[in-house]
Amino acid sequence: MSDKKTTHFGFETVDTDKKAERVASVFHSVAGKYDLMNDLMSGGVHRLWKRLTIEKAAVRPGHKVLDIAGGTGDLSYQFARQVGKDGLVILADINDSMLKVGRDKLLDKGVVGNLDVAQADAQFLPFADNTFDRITIAFGLRNVTDKDVALASMLRVLKPGGKLLVLEFSKPTNAMLEKVYDTYSFKILPNMGKWVTGDADSYRYLAESIRMHPDQKTLQSMMDNAGFVMTEYHNMTGGIVALHTGIKP
Repeated sequence: MSDKKTTHFGFETVDTDKKAERVASVFHSVAGKYDLMNDLMSGGVHRLWKRLTIEKAAVRPGHKVLDIAGGTGDLSYQFARQVGKDGLVILADINDSMLKVGRDKLLDKGVVGNLDVAQADAQFLPFADNTFDRITIAFGLRNVTDKDVALASMLRVLKPGGKLLVLEFSKPTNAMLEKVYDTYSFKILPNMGKWVTGDADSYRYLAESIRMHPDQKTLQSMMDNAGFVMTEYHNMTGGIVALHTGIKP
């Protein structure tokens, strides 16, 4: 009888210590076409989801912002414009391929001086306690091996009064929408991934990982249990995506 801990990788059960490696291979594969696929998969609506996240973050000049799983830098770009020369944005991602794409894109857009990049695991953030005014994690929490550990790590590095914003796929609130979304996710999405990136398996995993992610109420409870206060969530596109927020007391 094995005493190894297991977790899910999509619908597959894997050893806990293997999940990060499996997730890494997915994002190494898709990094180069990540932005293009986001636009194709969502019909561009992901930009509206991110815009609401930016509005709810209410970042001000001088703030320090940590963009976890920041990928190709969509949020970091906007935050860098908002914090000004006296603020700081850290674009963090566990995957070096994604981080390189994001760093290069932001440099091409002229973002310098108030932006750093860090290869970091959300579960074990390499920053001092009480460092950041805002933390965002967009479409990344579902890929984390232990979400409770990650939430505790985020709470630790937030300043008292600082805000966490979790933008993530969630559970549709309408049964008919859920049925249509399932058909799209498991029938169309992998074929789209194969056509654009030559990799159907990675997009099949992404669809599965969304289904395995906690629903809105469960994630809110997890944030409460981690120690966040004033937690709430906002459904978008019929609950396909939800933005969860919480404050460090």
